[in-house]
Amino acid sequence: MKLSAELEDFAARIGHDFKRPELLLRAVTHSSMSSPTREHNQRLEFLGDRVLGLVTANALFDADKKASEGQLAPRFNALVRKETCADVARQVDLGAVLKLGRSEMMSGGRRKEALLGDAMEAVIAAVYLDAGFEVAQTLILRLWGARIDNVDVDSRDAKTALQEWAQARKFATPKYKQIKREGPDHAPVFTIEVSVQTGETEIAVAGAKRQAEQAAAKALLDRLES
Repeated sequence: MKLSAELEDFAARIGHDFKRPELLLRAVTHSSMSSPTREHNQRLEFLGDRVLGLVTANALFDADKKASEGQLAPRFNALVRKETCADVARQVDLGAVLKLGRSEMMSGGRRKEALLGDAMEAVIAAVYLDAGFEVAQTLILRLWGARIDNVDVDSRDAKTALQEWAQARKFATPKYKQIKREGPDHAPVFTIEVSVQTGETEIAVAGAKRQAEQAAAKALLDRLES
């Protein structure tokens, strides 16, 4: 088969020439668009998640010879979590080439965090199946490169880290409050406030509720620990 012009452009953006173009087509096909003659990307997502994990763990292991498991684990989690995969997907404009059913299209599927993250993992699997582990590894290190180089020494999930900060001081669990939701259903914008028992608060705005909560927690934690 021959790829469409938009998929050819996407393949060029990620720097891979597919010998089996059907793999890329499957990787960008959401389950809402599947049919008896068109496979969706869920199985590829499963495989890509494992390939990404191995490459990332190996890169972190090599990058810091003295780091303990307790130091490596949060860095690893920061690099492979869905939000990071979605950020990389946006970097290569993966959303523009996703094959979505009408309902997903109307609900803003091209911008959904989970959907973008899953598709990015599926693309990794497609490259791995098309050309092998070393090529997939090179792709991941190129796309994730700056993130791997600059990952924080302690890259804990911000909400978890804030909760641990509160627990260490025997405070109540931090509270998250949705201040407002704006925009159409297919492209909402959330404003979230987080507060701790001592009265400190922070507010963040993002296109996904969880993303706004994470941003607010990080901002508050940075202030509390400064």
